[in-house]
Amino acid sequence: MNQHKERLRVILAIAIIVVGVTHFLIPAPYVKIMPPQLPYPLELVYLSGFYEILGGIGLLVPPVSQAAAWGLIALFIAVFPANINMAVNHIKLEYIPDSPWVHVVRLPFQGVLIAWAWWYTKPADLEKQASILPKPLIPKELELK
Repeated sequence: MNQHKERLRVILAIAIIVVGVTHFLIPAPYVKIMPPQLPYPLELVYLSGFYEILGGIGLLVPPVSQAAAWGLIALFIAVFPANINMAVNHIKLEYIPDSPWVHVVRLPFQGVLIAWAWWYTKPADLEKQASILPKPLIPKELELK
């Protein structure tokens, strides 16, 4: 199970980094689904993209991976109003099918993402944990127990 958990950690990290990068490359769709009550929608899109990239990288840095997972949970909760806004107001986006079924699946998927990140809030076996840092470079005093 640990091997699959670490593969899934890498998949989540890469996916969330890619999504974060798209916030900077093509912010318009994200701005379009922002609830109108929120100020500075473009800036909020950039901010959420930054934290997605940071969280994805953090999942792969063992001394901070648990904190990164908690941060991603907070982020997934924070962006949920945009997903609700998209569903409730039937906001059409290019490349996303305009179907109520897409929203029926998309909204609960946020819960899947939260659960997925939650899995990484628990201490991991540092010898087996996926890491972008070489294991010998991680100071022993930074290892989480």
